[in-house]
Amino acid sequence: MAAAPDHLFNLRNNFYLGAFQAAINNSDVPNLSPDDAVERDSLVYRSYIALGSYQLVVHEIDASAPTPLQAVKLLALYLSSPENKESTISSLKEWLADPAIGSNPILRLIAGIVFTHEQDYNEALKHTNAGGTMELHALNVQIFLKMHRSDYAERQLRAMQQIEEDHTLTQLANAWLNLAVGGSKIQEAYLIFQDFSEKYQMTSLILNGKAVCCMHMGNFDEAETLLLEALNKDAKDPETLANLVVCCLHLGKASSRFLSQLKLSHPDHVLVKRASTAEESFDRAVQSVA
Repeated sequence: MAAAPDHLFNLRNNFYLGAFQAAINNSDVPNLSPDDAVERDSLVYRSYIALGSYQLVVHEIDASAPTPLQAVKLLALYLSSPENKESTISSLKEWLADPAIGSNPILRLIAGIVFTHEQDYNEALKHTNAGGTMELHALNVQIFLKMHRSDYAERQLRAMQQIEEDHTLTQLANAWLNLAVGGSKIQEAYLIFQDFSEKYQMTSLILNGKAVCCMHMGNFDEAETLLLEALNKDAKDPETLANLVVCCLHLGKASSRFLSQLKLSHPDHVLVKRASTAEESFDRAVQSVA
């Protein structure tokens, strides 16, 4: 029996590769089942979240919406302002403890994303580790890499390869792992991003992936060209700005403008925090000898 056509393939792919506006623009897919319609809406709202349109998502998803969309609304609330974080996490834990909805894959995925943001990786894994969807497996790979456990990340990748080796998320997870392992694996990661750039529209995610590989291989001029192209696509993308800071330092160029932009648009970014800590340490050292 032939498999049913996957009506959401292009929408999912756009979302995974960071083409968020394209995902939104091409989301009017006909003949969707009720379950597919909910998945479509959750991907569209998550694309709006990725573009920073938190309030649109909060206003459009009302109390009658199904659980996956309510979970996406929680993510928008969590990211919209620091004051919302505590109440959002409290609601999230309440829902996860509810036997009727606690095992919903989108709710578990959002829980994983939120707790990863909180750097509470053990709590994140409680909800994501059982897998069940390719996105949950891919998030597990990211969490294990953040915990510096590339051995566990590799196990997750193997599970993804057994499900579907050519899946976009499997390829992305493979590239992330290759970057974490380093050495000769960097070239393999570069080829994955190169393949994406030939098949699909160029996005900040793909350009940053190629640029990070170039930096690992010492090709800082090529990395800078790729990152400036990414900056043209999204002037506030935190990864592009952070990578440009690092790239400029290696090229001996001024990086203060990119760091200032990063501080303004993403004050909680790890690079901003590290720079602030370094500045404070330097100031203390200067005062001690003054």
